[in-house]
Amino acid sequence: MLAFTIRRALQALGVLLAVGIIAFAMFRFAGDPVNQIVSIDTPAAEREEVRRSLGLDDPVPVQFGRYFLRAAQGNFGISYQFRQPVAQLLIDRMPATLELAFCATVFALTFGILMGVYSALRRDSLLSKLFQAVSLVGISLPTFLIGILLIYLFSVTLGLLPSYGRGDTVRLGWWTSGLFTLSGLKALIMPSITLGLFQMTLIMRLVRAEMLEVLRSDYIRFARARGLKTRAIHFGHALKNTLVPVITIAGLQLGAIIAFAIITETVFQWPGMGLLFVQAVQNVDIPIMAAYLLLVAAIFVTINLIVDILYTVVDPRLRSTLRQPV
Repeated sequence: MLAFTIRRALQALGVLLAVGIIAFAMFRFAGDPVNQIVSIDTPAAEREEVRRSLGLDDPVPVQFGRYFLRAAQGNFGISYQFRQPVAQLLIDRMPATLELAFCATVFALTFGILMGVYSALRRDSLLSKLFQAVSLVGISLPTFLIGILLIYLFSVTLGLLPSYGRGDTVRLGWWTSGLFTLSGLKALIMPSITLGLFQMTLIMRLVRAEMLEVLRSDYIRFARARGLKTRAIHFGHALKNTLVPVITIAGLQLGAIIAFAIITETVFQWPGMGLLFVQAVQNVDIPIMAAYLLLVAAIFVTINLIVDILYTVVDPRLRSTLRQPV
């Protein structure tokens, strides 16, 4: 188990290094950040001075090595646009993104599992067919369109929910949360549904397919033959084994929710890291763009590592495979 964890951690570091190389190479063609810093009529000499002060005239390998050495120490440089440390900008906006991702994940897991189990146990019911239709809508419609439709319905037409912003927040140390205020909770509803709807439909369809497969297995037939109650069979045996692959998908979807929050944060003007990244792209703010992608990659590989470890804990067959000599 320890050797497996170490091996996966080394692979995660390799992934981070590859993401950093690819991101840094791509940003070389994103445009000249000096044009975003100085005005149009700035003399060429001052432009060159700004370029030299930012280290943009150094060779590419030197810039790359300097960035990674600083990033390893938590120093991602100074934002060209905001003139503030990038690490502090990300820390200030991280609570908004993580809180939105958490609520979207809870929404996706709760309703995805419940709808998947119900549609598997009551396949021919009207409500099950309605769930299937909702899943098709959730998969087919793009995220930004879902957000716009929700804004039109609940903000413009009904006037029940705010269409943008985070609402009132409460500061808990360096963390800010909108879960403890009424306006903060209202502001979370539509972005959470928009961000979690696609993941909810995936989880629902996965749970339904796995549940139907498990219900046809031999040990379920044996449980029925033993005279166990239907509730015990469905939730004590079938659902427990159904959730094994769901753990993997749910963990990966959490990383996807954080990464794809860019679109939702842009539609609802949610003050998180995704909106900061969009602003950085518009202003060719390379330090923010590179730091954000590295952060998202770190979140992905960390969640993937945790999911792999949990999978070995849940599935005894995988533990026995890891103990076998290679």
